[in-house]
Amino acid sequence: MRIPGFIMEVEALEPTISAFGQLKDYLSNPEVWSGWLQTTIQILLALLIGRVVSKLAQKALERLMVVRERAPLRLDQRRTKTIGKLLNNIVTYTINFILILIILGQFGINLAPVLAGAGVLGLAIGFGAQSLVKDIITGFFIIFEDQFGVGDVIQTGAFKGTVEEIGLRVTRVRTATGEVHILPNGSIQQVTNFSIYNSLAIVDVPVANGDNLEKIIALISKAAADAYDSIPNLTKPPEVLGLQTLGAAESAIRVTAECKPNTQGSVERDIKRIIKDHLDRYKEQMNAEG
Repeated sequence: MRIPGFIMEVEALEPTISAFGQLKDYLSNPEVWSGWLQTTIQILLALLIGRVVSKLAQKALERLMVVRERAPLRLDQRRTKTIGKLLNNIVTYTINFILILIILGQFGINLAPVLAGAGVLGLAIGFGAQSLVKDIITGFFIIFEDQFGVGDVIQTGAFKGTVEEIGLRVTRVRTATGEVHILPNGSIQQVTNFSIYNSLAIVDVPVANGDNLEKIIALISKAAADAYDSIPNLTKPPEVLGLQTLGAAESAIRVTAECKPNTQGSVERDIKRIIKDHLDRYKEQMNAEG
């Protein structure tokens, strides 16, 4: 009775014994160890190359941020760090994704289903959030290229005002009368920035045709020189161009002045006030002499 039972136990252990034998043959095969060694070397080489590429990309991004700091449109330090981290993360994730695909390929895994699944997922997300993706991409380039910054006066479409906030998705613009417009970045097609370069103030001074034109021009020139000394927003002395318009009863003498960005309104008012004061004193002097 015990012998048949022993035979049955041996027969039951045969699959295990066979498996151990196959494992022993597999581990003792030099070609197997050679293949594993080759795979390990290729994986380590891929990781090393990925690390080198990542370091080079980081150095290139740091240099790019330094170049942007020296550009005419400068990014503030906080925004520079934000953009640098964002780009660095994108590069790191891309390199890591490629490394994962390379490592999976070394283990004999078919990458076609993985890539197909990632493509379908990305396509689904793209179709489901087209406007959101457009807003984010446009916002990224607005920040990266520094097309305008917080505090700049811009005009986009029918909206003109001061930029209060720039985000990856929306931009807030406050108009001169106090309204705040929230604009999706994807809807910003064209922007006029009034705060980059110096502005030009233009003042036309009406003069009666009976007045002495040369005397009035000399008086306005003196007022323009005084205006440069008293108006801090002027970057150059105002220039008297001369006679601009000629009418039946009066003419106009044009004065132009270069001033700081987006200050031409207040500069024009100050120049008008100073010229008027000089003209009023001149008229009082003429009346006193007459």
